[in-house]
Amino acid sequence: MTAYVIADIKMKDPKWVPAYAASVHDLVHKHGGKYLSRSGNVKTLEGKPLDTTLIALMAFPSEAAARAFTDDPAYTPFVSARQGGSDSRFQLIDDTDLAGTIPYLPKG
Repeated sequence: MTAYVIADIKMKDPKWVPAYAASVHDLVHKHGGKYLSRSGNVKTLEGKPLDTTLIALMAFPSEAAARAFTDDPAYTPFVSARQGGSDSRFQLIDDTDLAGTIPYLPKG
């Protein structure tokens, strides 16, 4: 079952970004993932805007693959740099439909 990681980041000190952006893509790919978006072009369509600088959306073939990426020891220095230079939240969701009314999604 496909799993998605949503990274919501508020930049405090952007010094970490060049090395992170240049290297983490390879770690995502190593675990079967791919970026669907990594954008600072964030617009709120409804509700109170979040204090967000960047949102990244990654797809992985499974929750285990997503967790293997976030737990990869090679990712550790990038996590530390990101956490030191931002307020960030990573969320994991699957591709289910909680209501079970969308026919092309598994019922969640």
